[in-house]
Amino acid sequence: MLFMIIEQFRGGDPKPVYERFRERGRLAPEGLRYINSWVTSDLTRCYQVMECEDRALLDEWIAAWKDLIDFEVHPVITSAEAAARARPDDSQGNNGNR
Repeated sequence: MLFMIIEQFRGGDPKPVYERFRERGRLAPEGLRYINSWVTSDLTRCYQVMECEDRALLDEWIAAWKDLIDFEVHPVITSAEAAARARPDDSQGNNGNR
């Protein structure tokens, strides 16, 4: 499962976050996979995509950072998956029209 993580650096200060990252790494437990991230140009917020099958792994990772970061977690799907889910039901042919 994919998750969009919105991280707000406490006090708007990214320095403690990056210091910990340099010293200890991402601190992700086995089974939690980092996909990619983007940081706002003012360095106060990070948008990060993570993947795991067990939400408890994500919670464990958040616990390692929650003293420095406020988190929002949103389960997400890819655009391709969203398009497939939004496709009209074609099980009867002709988009269900007779």
